[in-house]
Amino acid sequence: MECPMDATASEAALVIQFHNIVNDAADPEAERAKRHVSGEEAIGQFPLTASPSILLHLLSSCELDPKDLAALEATCKFFRSPAKFLPDLELSLPELAAFDMCQERPMFKLMKAEEKEWLKQRCGGSWKLVLSYILVGEKNYRRGKSQVIAGSGSSIVVTAKGEVYSFGMNTSGQLGLGDTESKFKPCLIRSLQGIRITQAAAGLRRTMLVSDTGSVYMFGINTFAFDIYATDVNYISCPNPQLVESLKDIFVVQASIGGFFSAVLSREGRVYTFSWGRAERLGHNTDQTDVEPRLLSGPLEDVLVAQIAAGNCYLLVLAYQPTGMSVYSVGCGLGGKLGHGNTNNESAPLLVEHFHTLNIRPMSISAGAFHATVLSSDGRVFTWGWGHNGCLGRGVEEYVSLPMAVENMKAVHVSAGYYCTFVITDNGDVYTFGFKGLALQDGEAENESGDSLTPKLVTSLAGLDERFVQISTTNAIDWVDGSYVWAHTVALTDSGKLYAFGEGKTGQLGVKFAEGKAVMPPLQVAVDLV
Repeated sequence: MECPMDATASEAALVIQFHNIVNDAADPEAERAKRHVSGEEAIGQFPLTASPSILLHLLSSCELDPKDLAALEATCKFFRSPAKFLPDLELSLPELAAFDMCQERPMFKLMKAEEKEWLKQRCGGSWKLVLSYILVGEKNYRRGKSQVIAGSGSSIVVTAKGEVYSFGMNTSGQLGLGDTESKFKPCLIRSLQGIRITQAAAGLRRTMLVSDTGSVYMFGINTFAFDIYATDVNYISCPNPQLVESLKDIFVVQASIGGFFSAVLSREGRVYTFSWGRAERLGHNTDQTDVEPRLLSGPLEDVLVAQIAAGNCYLLVLAYQPTGMSVYSVGCGLGGKLGHGNTNNESAPLLVEHFHTLNIRPMSISAGAFHATVLSSDGRVFTWGWGHNGCLGRGVEEYVSLPMAVENMKAVHVSAGYYCTFVITDNGDVYTFGFKGLALQDGEAENESGDSLTPKLVTSLAGLDERFVQISTTNAIDWVDGSYVWAHTVALTDSGKLYAFGEGKTGQLGVKFAEGKAVMPPLQVAVDLV
């Protein structure tokens, strides 16, 4: 199982080093008393085994990765033997450490004992695997960390403290500030005071926020399924955050918004979608006017889902398995964006088998408006779907219906948008390919329109001497007052700085443009992310 590595090998080595220290104490009786643990005499002279609670604290506080914990169990019998601690006297120290680290997550801590045990069995019967499942999700959608989201003409910022700022277009109250006036600088959503937000999603005139207690708040248009081109859609603006009552019995950990629909992921790894009234209906055969959240079952019924990503009219699902991740897709298949080698629509989630054929282990997903990206465990970037403007990064603009690797590309983070893709490499540099309309055309153009058909270093960001950790680009284009509201992008550095670039006439870059100005190169946005 490929897992994110949050701890260094030296931490694991430190534990092993302590374990192998030989005690030369002069008083044998005193030493025998130290080695007396849980009524049984320890074998061998290892001082820290006299107090395994110290080892347990060390393992837990170092935040060792599940792979490190498994390596410790393979090191010697001591780490495989029962530690005789609650909640289960038969658990080993690494298993207990994994359980303790799970307990630090609100999504797990608030579960009942039987729910925790159910999740453990779904993950393969190990707390280390439960921790791995939680970590994959937390890393992919930055749960509980500062994060930035580019909506359609608006931007949302979540700080490490769980506060939310918004700015940009506000025609339907999608900024959550109590009015419908556009804002040209970040504004704190004060009505959320006392509520810690851990994840956010922004889309076509609506925003969804997830709290640390699993509640979902929304503002903007009052329906989760919305077609801006439909003439028979009735909706009202909701300019203040409202609790989504239809999800009150579901502990949600992630929300995602596409062009025409919304989806949420529960802590139990289940996916719920709000249908957008078309033939695909995203996995549930309900009436076309039904936009209540419905469970995606079928092939996903016995599968844990770690991440979801909503495109314009389709959904990607990253399914967790102890032996490796899998990708499923559902919805509109036009342009091959479901990744099944054809352009068929799918009304139920279908496994993208090509990853198994290539022996690729997916680790993260991102859904653009009409093309999809996957980041594999070895850092390769795979793309498929509509190739307009070169957004697949392969030097051509034709559509591709099977996942294919972008050549010479190794990454730690990907973001697919409206006919463009951004990639962050392991050294924090940002590369892009696709649509030119992002004020980043500072490299050599590869076609007449100036688009980048292959990955290009974003030199305007590289010149800032910052290490970028997250990037988000618009994946749904709005139509307002007779013209399109084009894409923009927001990017976050490891030092907590926010940069924005691209379309900005509605305030989504955090500044007010001069008359006639439409796009801007990267600008730092003044907002406190820590």
